[in-house]
Amino acid sequence: MKILGFFLLVAGWAIVLAAVALLAWQAPRIAFALAGAGVELLGLVLVFRSHALLQGGT
Repeated sequence: MKILGFFLLVAGWAIVLAAVALLAWQAPRIAFALAGAGVELLGLVLVFRSHALLQGGT
């Protein structure tokens, strides 16, 4: 799960950077940037939860 979290962090950055580089209109750019930020947040949660499980926390 920890590796999946790191992959999601990288994928979120890729989504945000691709949205900024490829989309010209403001509304779709904001939507994709928010989606990328959501993917990054999901990856961060997975990394922290898997790290807590490995350390013996709840």
